[in-house]
Amino acid sequence: MRRPVVFLLGMLVLGTASADTARARLDRFAKGLEGLSGQFTQSVRDARDTPGRETRGTLALQAPRQFRWEVTAPYQQQIVADGMHVWIYDPDLEQVSVRNQGFEEAHSPLTVLTDLRELDREFSASEQGERDGLVWLRLKSKAREPEFEYADLGFDAEGLVRMEFKDTLGNRTEIRFSGWKRNPRLEAAMFRFTPPPGVDVIGEVKPEAEIHAIKD
Repeated sequence: MRRPVVFLLGMLVLGTASADTARARLDRFAKGLEGLSGQFTQSVRDARDTPGRETRGTLALQAPRQFRWEVTAPYQQQIVADGMHVWIYDPDLEQVSVRNQGFEEAHSPLTVLTDLRELDREFSASEQGERDGLVWLRLKSKAREPEFEYADLGFDAEGLVRMEFKDTLGNRTEIRFSGWKRNPRLEAAMFRFTPPPGVDVIGEVKPEAEIHAIKD
């Protein structure tokens, strides 16, 4: 339950929308977006509806493949996708895991925000109406073995406010976003990671990421 879900890294693409639907709000929010930063609050409930600890932190996205998710409370954790590899650092455990950045990131509901080409190809989208003052869009992966059952994106008039998803084990995660900054100046160092001295490194840094061609 500690780990923010790594598959928050990968998915977004959409077609045109005319009415002020969730899809139209997503389109407006993502249009022209090459970078994004903000804060998040995340809560998780297991399949028996037992709540876990709430976590808080910051995130940053940079098109096309860079991502930083940093938990700052009640513990510390960093997930950094540098375009080639995904690094997960747990300071309390003095442990770093690393793997090639590839297919999993292409099937997860946050990169939708900086890449509008994949939604219709990789996901089925359906309007979920209004709830809690937001309009909702449900995304379901078309993959044979999806990482999650569905992901719901909630929008107000300004953009993405909440994301709720249910994984294949029945766990439910809610993420609330705030303080969005569109196309901020993001330093390249934010998306680089070097394991601190003395920590255990699990995994292998391979020379190339698992690249998947974009189909026109």
